[in-house]
Amino acid sequence: MGQPASLVTLKNCTVAHAIRRRVRIVAPALHKDTERAYILEILLRKRDGIKQVRAVADIGSLVVHFDPKKLPKPVLLPLLDALIGNLGTRSAGASAAAPFFDACQPEQEFNLSIDGMTCSSCSLLLEMLLRRDPRVSSASVNFATETAAVRGKLGKEDLIGAIAGMGYRAHAMDTLTQRKLLIEKEHQRLATAKRRALWANVLSFPAVAIAMLMPHARWLHWLELGLTLPVVAWTGRPFFEKAWALAKHRSANMDTLVALGVGAAYGYSVVALLARKRELYFEAAAGIISFVLLGRYLEENARGKAHEAIRRLIDLQPQTATLLRDGQEVVVNIDDVAVGDILLIRPGEKIPTDGRVVDGLSTVDESMVTGESLPVVREPGHKVIGGCVNGNGALRIQVSAVGADTVLAGIIHLVDHAQASKLPIQKLVDKVSSVFVPSVMAISGFTLTGWLMAGLQPTHAFANAITVLLIACPCALGLATPAAIMVSTGQSAKRGIFIRNGESLEMASKLTVLVFDKTGTITEGKPKLTDLINASTQSDAEILALAASAELNSEHFLGKAIVEKAREQGLTLQESSAFSSTAGRGIYARIDGKELLVGNRSWLEQRGVLIGHLHESAEAVARQGKTPVYMALNGKACALFGIADIPRPNAGGAIERLHKLGLKTLMLTGDTAITADYIARQVGIDAVIAHAGPERKLEVIRELQVQGGKVGMIGDGINDAPALAAADVSFAIGTGTDIAIETADMTLVQGDIAKVAEAMELSADTLRIIKQNLFWAFAYNTVAIPVAAMGKLNPMIASAAMALSSVSVVLNSLRLQK
Repeated sequence: MGQPASLVTLKNCTVAHAIRRRVRIVAPALHKDTERAYILEILLRKRDGIKQVRAVADIGSLVVHFDPKKLPKPVLLPLLDALIGNLGTRSAGASAAAPFFDACQPEQEFNLSIDGMTCSSCSLLLEMLLRRDPRVSSASVNFATETAAVRGKLGKEDLIGAIAGMGYRAHAMDTLTQRKLLIEKEHQRLATAKRRALWANVLSFPAVAIAMLMPHARWLHWLELGLTLPVVAWTGRPFFEKAWALAKHRSANMDTLVALGVGAAYGYSVVALLARKRELYFEAAAGIISFVLLGRYLEENARGKAHEAIRRLIDLQPQTATLLRDGQEVVVNIDDVAVGDILLIRPGEKIPTDGRVVDGLSTVDESMVTGESLPVVREPGHKVIGGCVNGNGALRIQVSAVGADTVLAGIIHLVDHAQASKLPIQKLVDKVSSVFVPSVMAISGFTLTGWLMAGLQPTHAFANAITVLLIACPCALGLATPAAIMVSTGQSAKRGIFIRNGESLEMASKLTVLVFDKTGTITEGKPKLTDLINASTQSDAEILALAASAELNSEHFLGKAIVEKAREQGLTLQESSAFSSTAGRGIYARIDGKELLVGNRSWLEQRGVLIGHLHESAEAVARQGKTPVYMALNGKACALFGIADIPRPNAGGAIERLHKLGLKTLMLTGDTAITADYIARQVGIDAVIAHAGPERKLEVIRELQVQGGKVGMIGDGINDAPALAAADVSFAIGTGTDIAIETADMTLVQGDIAKVAEAMELSADTLRIIKQNLFWAFAYNTVAIPVAAMGKLNPMIASAAMALSSVSVVLNSLRLQK
């Protein structure tokens, strides 16, 4: 008999929880070590009796689902402990360095543009090398967007230097001005790619024509050499430079395959020419480079179209601003504008940066940022967003944010983050791509050896081996997912849906239940105080003034309605000497020695306040679809407020559209059941759970998930944040609180809940395109490599097919723009 699980002694890990078929352990050796966690997953999956393994390196956690009959827990736990122990810990250098970095450098996140990546293997290699640096806690490199998102305890210059040491060039893209410079460089790079492809093809064409004539004259062979030398040495130089840089890191990528194929063909031909042999491959070497360069130019051009959405966002910000200084107008560069400056915005001009109107009246077109089609009126006190277009009036604004802190920069950062993130489906592709190039090189070697052993002439065996190198295409595999994400997130941004991560993009189409908050989500979030039932001896004005004074520090919509009503009546409000808020329930405040409670029924009852005499009035208010809010003064219920908040105009249509997509809808609200049912009936929601505080909302989300549902949550307030964090996909109303927006996976800029259906449809379209891309990429390589190994292709046709396979993946992804 084995030991009971509770008596098993573990040295390298601790058991966080264990049930009959699942166990979760925490191991310090796995903490922040993605590579070690990944290796442990691989080792465990090979064990009989282990059904599923999931490691979370960020917290050093490992969850194992197992068959207790094949692998009892007393056997499994020592096995896990031994494997973790055998994997060891970080090297001494790394462990010694880490405290130094912890002490000297705060952790920072950088988004960089990367030059020099030529295929997906480059991005995988760079990502792996960055993660090996003890100062880096996370790194994600995206080949399609040519960007890297790196978080760690190192400075920006150190990071750029480290990337340069790996053979790539990194550029900062913190401000919109820096991004515009990168766009200019992208145009220059595209022009260079076009020029190289053009010259390579111009010089290769006569060489190919000569080779097809199979000339006997040696001067024609020397002419071939002369025509193809600049193709290989100049236009093809980047292939050899990158292959050599990677070789120094003991790595390989697509450039390695091209460099090996071209170098071998050209080197053999030079030796054969000097030996006066007729079997030459000058035209093949030049043709290979020509086709690959042409393919990369077409690919760059197509990827440029995929970047169009984010370029349009970047182009929204003007490069200059009119600064008012000592009564004079001064035109300055946008980077020289500081918070607090006063800017003049003339009619028809773009607003340079975020600010608040201090003088003037105009309409502003915010459609590119918010998706709102109609211009909005802006007057003193109103906020304006940088990049939007001013209407017919002149405005003076005081700058409230510059650079990376503006709304526009934040939107672009969200799009960047979503494009840089990897969908779960991409993990399989990364695993395949990481072994693809070495495998192709091995197959090429076997092809050469096999044909030589079969008695084929060395020149033909050599040509077959080169063809295998050239036909293989890891680029198509690497682009399959990120190209689709790039186009999809760009399209969503144009529609006013900003996606924080790729995982939510994949999951959105799989949702089965959508949970709504009520106030500010289904309703407009612009409540009005319509009823005041006074049960005290004080006047209505005194009660309203006390309630509004208590609610001054509250962020809740209902509290704001009370404050707004008091200000409309010109009542004097006082500062509270004590204030506390319980999200979704109510507030406590002390004002002028009086203790006030303002909130829902359960909040006051928990505090021991008797409110029975207000029940009838509360039900009458709720039956009209209004929210009853109770008030107690010094422990006694003194008033009831009725607050009306009408549903959003398109809420009913949005719910109907979601039902057509097969979703069940549920409203979770802290409001009364009568009020909630009234609103739910108006918009067509399936079910309602009322009197739900933050804890209850979180419980409901988890209950639905346990029942097998894929749950989406849409909310706007602080009380929604826990449920938003727990949902499989969370949507925040763009007009809601910062904590809700920060917690959510997607943000609906104008609060249009119909955008949820659009996000789901876009998710389904994106997944369909990704699966198509992966199918064709895998199918291409599965068919092409064996055909090449059998000697059925020549090198030039192989290089052309390889180039076109990548282009086809990008073009297929661009269909999402329609």
